[in-house]
Order: sequence, then C-alpha cells, then structure tokens
Amino acid sequence: MISQQLNDLITRIGPDTAAGAVHRKYWQPAALTDELPDAVAGEPPMLPVNLLGERLVLIRDAAGALSLATREAAADEPPAHHPARADIKLVAGGPTYPVVEKNGICFAYLGGGDAPAFPNFDCFRAPESHVFAFKGLWQCNWLQALEIGIDPGHASFLHRFLQDEDPSDGYGKQFRDKAANTDMPITQVLREYPRPEIKVEETDFGLKITALRHMDGDLTHVRVTNQIFPSAICIPMSREMIITQWHVPIDDENCYWYTMFTSFQNPVDKAVMRAQRLKEHSLPTYAPLKNRANNYHYDPAEQKSLTYTGMGLDINVHDQWAVEGMGPIQDRTREHLGRGDAAIIRYRRMLRKAIKELETGQAERLPMQDRQATSQLVGPLSNDAITGSEDWLAASLAADQERRSAAPWDAHI
Repeated sequence: MISQQLNDLITRIGPDTAAGAVHRKYWQPAALTDELPDAVAGEPPMLPVNLLGERLVLIRDAAGALSLATREAAADEPPAHHPARADIKLVAGGPTYPVVEKNGICFAYLGGGDAPAFPNFDCFRAPESHVFAFKGLWQCNWLQALEIGIDPGHASFLHRFLQDEDPSDGYGKQFRDKAANTDMPITQVLREYPRPEIKVEETDFGLKITALRHMDGDLTHVRVTNQIFPSAICIPMSREMIITQWHVPIDDENCYWYTMFTSFQNPVDKAVMRAQRLKEHSLPTYAPLKNRANNYHYDPAEQKSLTYTGMGLDINVHDQWAVEGMGPIQDRTREHLGRGDAAIIRYRRMLRKAIKELETGQAERLPMQDRQATSQLVGPLSNDAITGSEDWLAASLAADQERRSAAPWDAHI
C-alpha cells in the first residue's frame, strides 16, 4: 500500500502536476487520423481534443500540416464531448503544440522545447498497409488502465475462456491463436497454467516483462510483453500481429486507449478489424457500448459455461470492467501487492524516479530523451512460444526472428 499523497503524485496529470509534466515530455496520441473531418466552406478541418487535462483542438492547415491549439470550453464539459464546428472558439494567444501523424494516429507533444525522437519501433516502421489503429474510452485514471496491461497474471483469470475456439476463426482477436511451436490454443495455456513466474528487466524504453508458465513435460510457455515509458505497452496479439497500446490521460478520471495493431507478414484487413471493434463502440466518442450503465452486459449463464466474467468474448470489455470497477482513481492506500505485481512495482519506481529527475532539472535522464539513441531503438520483442524449459530464452528469440524474417518490410533487430 502507498500513502494518499503518493497516490495523488503518480496519478494526477493536469498542467501543474508532477506526473503530468513527465507525460508532456513524450509524444502522446491525440486523435485517430480517421477522426479528422473534411474542410468546411474553405475553413480548415478542426477536431476537439481533450488531452492531459487541457481543452484543445486539432487543426489541419491548407498545406496539410497538423497542430494543436487551445480552445475555450466550459469547466464541466464531458471528457469525450465533440462540440459542433461552429461552437469551437480558439483562445487568442494560447499555446499551440506540434503534431505528427504515424500510421493512423496523430501524436502531439505538449512539453515545450525540442520534442523527443520517435523510436524505430515496429508499429512506426511498418508500412501503413500492415498497421491498423483504433481507440476506446475508459472512465478511469490512466494509471490503473496501464497497470492491468503490465500484469501478466491477470490474463489467466480475467480473460479465462472455458471453451477454446478454432484459432482459424480468430483473425483480429487476441488470445485466439496457437502458441508458437505447438498446437495448443493460447486460451488453454492461460487457463491451465494460471500462476506464471514473472521476470522484469529495465530497458532503454521502459520494461521487458517475461511471464514463464511452467507446463507438464518439462515445457515452458514464454510470453514476452513490454512497458514503453511513460504509458504504453507492447504485447503479442498472435503469431502474426503485435499490439502497441497507449493509455492516454484525458483528465484525472478518464482516458483513451490508442492501439496500433502491427502485422509482420500479411497486410492488415482493416475493414474486418474496424467492423469488429465498431460492434463494441459508438462514434464519435469511441465509448464502449458495454459499460457501467448496463452492467457490461453481464450474463450469468455465459459465466457458467463460456467466460470467467460473463461479459462476452471481447477482452477489452473484461479489462474495462476491471479498471473502471476500481473507481475513477484507484485507492492504492488499501492495496497489498505481491510477487505477481513485480512489473507494477518496478514501473511505479520508474515513474517516481522520472518525476524526481524532472523536478531537479535532469530531464535528459528520463527514458528515451536522447534523440539519437531513441531513434535507433527497434522492436521491441513481443511474442508467445512454448519450448523446453532449459532453452526458453533462445526459443523465444528464435520465434521472434522467424516471423521477422518473413516480413516484406524491414523488421530486423
């Protein structure tokens, strides 16, 4: 457990907060490219954006360049509100921020001074044909949204499927594939081996998290995921795809997850993946159709025979229920962390260290602030594999290299 003062320190992200200052030193997703409207009567496209506690508007000028400007808004404006174009009023002389488009997401930098470089991660260097971007609204603080993503153990419980689907029908869905080097569905692995050994290593970009599920027959399931500082994760979706997901604060009590689905070998079927996700979300806010108001469509009959949660097959709904159920801001003064929370503990230490370094004028010591070094970062490795228990590390690396070698784009590391 931690004190209320410390919980406030690491969760609050407004313009005058310590954790907010850290977030502003990094490129943050501000909108999907698809969200930008067309120009109206010769006026530039404008999209309202609420980001890091600020009311902003995304603007594309006549030359095609993007920027974020400050706009006027009522103090009680809903977090995902989209006012009409005629109601958008810019703040005269207000700050503007640079914006860069990357494979379907518009990233903004709110930190002042020189913006950091983008790492050469797979989601950024893959061609547009191999990346699909989407987002969703969660009504909770960004930190609890991130922390569920760096907890390898939760998948064996929260995402427990009592029946294993045919992996050939699982395109575009997580935990529907078979683990590399085996015919065992990932859902079966997670269900039958729920208590992984967790190893956490600090990296130049954040954390590498390895979950080892020791299986019968002297086999080990190796699942490698990553925390990308300050608020993103990179995890395997299938043998073909990885997920890079940012947990972006709208304000202290709401956040968006932005995801890039990156395919190594084949182009992404964007129409299929978008249709899958629009069955669960409403536009233009990208709010989930299953939510607290309708009890996340909980079905006790389903819970008996199909899923642990009884809330359908979309794992985003499971995660949403878990993180929103903690309240707008999780009360960490009452928690009791254990060995399974190794990555969460290590991440909080990283965040507190970054806060201290920024407050003492040592911003260059934050992860990925060296432009040259950051631009040369590749990967990260994110995959599932089953192998002999003694050579799990080599097998994990080999599985990663195998799919990279089949990519028609430069995926080498």
